[in-house]
Amino acid sequence: MRLGIHTSTSGSLESAARKAADLGANTFQIFSASPRMWRASAPDPRQVRLLGAARDRYDLHPLVIHVNYLINLASLDPVIRAKSIAAFRGELERAHAIGAAYLVLHPGSHKGASIEQGIAAFVLGLRDAAEGLPDHKLTVLLENTAGAGSHLGSRFEELKSMRDRAGELTGLPIGYCLDTCHLLAAGFDIATQAGLRDTLRSAEALLGLANVHIIHANDSKFPLASHVDRHANIGAGHIGAEAFRRILTHPKLRRKPFILETPIDREGDDRRNLDKLKSLATRL
Repeated sequence: MRLGIHTSTSGSLESAARKAADLGANTFQIFSASPRMWRASAPDPRQVRLLGAARDRYDLHPLVIHVNYLINLASLDPVIRAKSIAAFRGELERAHAIGAAYLVLHPGSHKGASIEQGIAAFVLGLRDAAEGLPDHKLTVLLENTAGAGSHLGSRFEELKSMRDRAGELTGLPIGYCLDTCHLLAAGFDIATQAGLRDTLRSAEALLGLANVHIIHANDSKFPLASHVDRHANIGAGHIGAEAFRRILTHPKLRRKPFILETPIDREGDDRRNLDKLKSLATRL
């Protein structure tokens, strides 16, 4: 299995890979730049080479990049929209330069507009950001959300609509990233055996599980259908350890990379969460 974690690039791209390997991961996720700044510089070519060497040395595959938190391609506000398109273009360019396999993107908020208008704005934003990019192997992954406020993507139907329309307007390969915390918060009862079965049936019918390339493994601090996105340590939230065992060992999910985005409240929480995933992924 590919079990990993989000690591910091504050030292360097290479140090993020080394940290993942030190924790015992064999896949990992990073930000390509500050997650809360619009502007970002291109990655240093030397650091990119060192990152690639470290990934090969420690068998860290695939590399996933998460876009910054400011980008909102669903917005109709002209200022936010222009900044979001430019920032996402930068994310695409950096992910390609760094050699990432996947770029995870939140659909954004349609505040002040209808859901349909928000979806259309999102897809047109993808098109504009990707215009003129050379062909590469990077796949953009639409991440499901908890469904708070006007945020798109808590329903599989919305995610499917975005991917279908984007496929008509862009040459970007597009798939999905499913977050376990967001699923529970949005009302998918993955904490129970029956609920997980129903969730996967729905995901297969609407998204196609073959199009789900990454799973963010996060427990939830808030209960089912809370629409609150607050991650908890594995087994310490409303999903629970046994539910994660069912998820990790499910035959339709077992070959997918799982990446932690759990909090570090105490020193060593990152290692403890990864060790917990590994123990739960072992069939009894």
